[in-house]
Amino acid sequence: MPRIVCVAGARPNYMKIKPVMDALERRGAEVVLVHTGQHYDPSMNDVFFADLGIRPPDRFLGVGSGTHAEQTGRVMTAFEPLLGELAPDVVVVVGDINSTLACALVTAKAGPLLAHVEAGLRSRDWTMPEEVNRVATDRVSDYLLAPSPDAVDNLRAEGYREDQIHLVGNVMIDTLLANLERARSSGVFDRYGLVRGEYGLVTLHRPANVDDPEVLTGLLKALGEVAGRCPLLLPVHPRAAERLAEIGVPGGVRLVPPAGYLDFIALQDAARLVLTDSGGVQEETTALGVPCVTLRDNTERPITVEQGTNLLAGRDPARIVSLVHRVLDTPPAPRRPELWDGRASDRIAEVLLEGGTASTRPRPTDRALPI
Repeated sequence: MPRIVCVAGARPNYMKIKPVMDALERRGAEVVLVHTGQHYDPSMNDVFFADLGIRPPDRFLGVGSGTHAEQTGRVMTAFEPLLGELAPDVVVVVGDINSTLACALVTAKAGPLLAHVEAGLRSRDWTMPEEVNRVATDRVSDYLLAPSPDAVDNLRAEGYREDQIHLVGNVMIDTLLANLERARSSGVFDRYGLVRGEYGLVTLHRPANVDDPEVLTGLLKALGEVAGRCPLLLPVHPRAAERLAEIGVPGGVRLVPPAGYLDFIALQDAARLVLTDSGGVQEETTALGVPCVTLRDNTERPITVEQGTNLLAGRDPARIVSLVHRVLDTPPAPRRPELWDGRASDRIAEVLLEGGTASTRPRPTDRALPI
């Protein structure tokens, strides 16, 4: 059976790589888990590995933080000799972080087949580093594993061959559904004295929101007004903690430490609404049927708006408050997109194990075969 390297680099990757690893191993593949260490805070990472039942990484690169160029370069430098040593048949990268792009570039030059989970997502915002990572990773990938029809449409419009594109569904939802009952008994409500449906949940971590004091001040003003009607719980991302302390958090907004995976799913599931700038949270709330107000001007996950419970509010405080009042008065009806059914990872494993080898299938810049 083939040897497949699965790459994770930061917390958003773990929920995406775990079901893929499981599905491949169930079919007899040899799976090697490589953690780049792009983000590695034991208090945030170890609990996620434990919550999700992910085994310790087979290889840990420990590249740490830095500028985009520094981080990408360090991952490439560390991953290249490892890839030569492991000589895998396929490398699987997920999402859109710097580790995703770095390992994709190394793999493309080394020769193994490359699979990108969450291919085809587009925000149309070229100021987002993640958008650059997504586009460049797709360009060098052999398998483009799309979570939703809009992602497939994007890939076709960009000229990819049909044999590269596979609509597989959303692996994040595989992990969510597999852990939902455990999450609901996590005990987080007793710990924080919460009552189901009587609080809102907030996440803030994107640089565009937390690094600009003027933007963050406006968002906090909006949260303060919302909290007058619905008390808010804000698990503090390390990126935002210092800046929130500098500006000051309004009354009714309660800061708590970062939550583990099970606790956070439980908090989303029982929230009256969620306000977020996270792509993953837009997906999870859609799957849970919980109203979500996204504090961004765009989203690379438009299916959560078109077919789910997500509303795009932008970052104007008045618009955010107005939209939240509308959601609280008339919550959107739950809708879950097709193929967000808990079996995306099985479809991915079938594609990877039946798709041929680097010597038998067309590579990314080969022309389509005549029909």
